[in-house]
Amino acid sequence: MNSRFTACWLFLLLCLTGGCAGYRLGAPGPGDKVGRTLRVLPVVNETLEPRLSEFVTTALRRQIQHDGTFRLTTGDDDPADWVLRATVIALERHGVSFNPNDIVRPQDFELILRTRVRVTDRTTGQVWLDRTFEGRRLMRIGPDLTSSERQALPLVAEDLARQVVLALAEGDW
Repeated sequence: MNSRFTACWLFLLLCLTGGCAGYRLGAPGPGDKVGRTLRVLPVVNETLEPRLSEFVTTALRRQIQHDGTFRLTTGDDDPADWVLRATVIALERHGVSFNPNDIVRPQDFELILRTRVRVTDRTTGQVWLDRTFEGRRLMRIGPDLTSSERQALPLVAEDLARQVVLALAEGDW
């Protein structure tokens, strides 16, 4: 009786765990992304705002490493499966809230960083993703607008990078 009971439990356990062998977490994208490598080229800045390309490039690379879906490559000696090219198209500032005593000067701005991202297959040249993303961040204006903006720009770039990497990892293309 005891051996029959143990055999039934082992059979049930085998049946339950055997179905999990082909399970994959997340939605599959074009091709199998597991083990894929990605190279992020330096971002092109088409705006007049200095250092935006550095902020976005750093944020994209950091977010790709943090996510872990892709392995980030950096040099020619380690070729990537996919190549990510990004172009900063616009940086917009919109007044969100105003001082009740001075309705001309905003207290808070919303910064919007618009960037076009294109991901291509390195060997075939096939375009996997070609889309415009927007990073957004509220910015409280302190005593100096320039220093407030300088502190907010890396955070806007991080928001943009999260959206790009999420689209890549979830196969939203």
